[in-house]
Amino acid sequence: MSSTEQQSLTNKLYGYLAEDEDARVCKDIPDAACNDQPQAFLAHLWALTLTKLGDSLVSARLVLPWMLTALGAPSFFISALVPLRESLALLPQLIIAQQLRQTPVRKWFWVAGSLGQAAALVGMLVAVLTTRGELLGWIIIVLLTLFSIARGVCSVAIKDVQGKTISKTKRGRLTGLAASIAGLLSLLTALVIIGVPQVGSDNQASEWLFAALLGAAALLWLCAALIYAAVPEVPGATEGGGNALVEALKSLRLLWQDRQFGQFVITRALLVASAFAIPYLVVMIQVAGADQTGDDLQLTSLGGLMLASGLAGLLAGRFWGRWSDRASHQVMAVAALLATAVMAIAVAVMALAPAWLAQPWVGGGLIFAAAVAHHGARVGRKTYLVDMATQDNRAQFTAVSNTVIGVVLLLGMLLGVVDSLLGIEAVMLTLIGLGLLAAVRAWRLPNVQQD
Repeated sequence: MSSTEQQSLTNKLYGYLAEDEDARVCKDIPDAACNDQPQAFLAHLWALTLTKLGDSLVSARLVLPWMLTALGAPSFFISALVPLRESLALLPQLIIAQQLRQTPVRKWFWVAGSLGQAAALVGMLVAVLTTRGELLGWIIIVLLTLFSIARGVCSVAIKDVQGKTISKTKRGRLTGLAASIAGLLSLLTALVIIGVPQVGSDNQASEWLFAALLGAAALLWLCAALIYAAVPEVPGATEGGGNALVEALKSLRLLWQDRQFGQFVITRALLVASAFAIPYLVVMIQVAGADQTGDDLQLTSLGGLMLASGLAGLLAGRFWGRWSDRASHQVMAVAALLATAVMAIAVAVMALAPAWLAQPWVGGGLIFAAAVAHHGARVGRKTYLVDMATQDNRAQFTAVSNTVIGVVLLLGMLLGVVDSLLGIEAVMLTLIGLGLLAAVRAWRLPNVQQD
């Protein structure tokens, strides 16, 4: 295929996926990047799809805890997975953003971060095949730390590169479309896992299943790095450089100097309720299942939970993405309300008829709805941040926001204390309150898509 034919095919595919009468619109990106937008859109799409699928294969909320339990690691390591995975991907980003700022072409940060994540997963694969128990736990924790820091590099870089290469009216659609495609692939993966007999009951079978998941995820990140290297990025501004730590601390002033940005960060901090809700819903369903005589609760199995999450991503991704391109603050508000409603229903069912939670379609439906809400919160707040910022401050906004949320996520470990003292119902009521506040604050944010 000639370069002309390849370019024509790229333009046609971009026009179809962008779903816009004026698919070549270039808003809030450099003029030099306009003609290359189809190639940039598709490269972002495929890279995001591969990494989102990889996330589902090595989820710190589901797959890694399941793996450590099956292979004999102490519970201490399992309780540390989510805080490390989430916070370490966010907290170092202020310093990373300053390094990014001093580099005209930033896509190579994303490529390097993806290669780092792939390398960490390969290390986990080797550990699964060669170690067990406490040693395996320590190795996974160390490699997860490296994985999360590399993920933080990618998080800062992609928002900056996307802001330079993808039009303002296409970013939410891009994120939502990638989530939908990855959701479909995750769905198919979950069906395969469900078909594997007695996952975790046979040590050798578990070992090879987890090795396959880790190996497949590593390959996905490697392919994503190769694809992202082809993003046509024009050099960006490098002013404002200096000592990374000093400049990072100065960037925190944006929280009170830029009122709109500060209000967004508060809203995003409250939105973490949608993320914390999912593992506690799983616990409630598992407790209800344990109280019943039957143990055929497929949707609390590894494959069943991945199935619900994948289905949510498949059905919700493009919907949230298209809406975010019109009013991302409304998406955040509605997602928060949906998450709150799911938690309220779960608490009511647990109080009035706990046996219902053990029913596959009830528990599975709650998990599915919570995952849909979480997808909406993620797509909405990512689109809002990218569209609110400019080319000059986007990397700083991203890093400051992520650093604050990293601290909030660490504080989320206090929910475990609430659970142990007052019970899971108290945790859910706390999250319901946070969700309602998030919905109100999100709805009051300005519509940055109309600016």
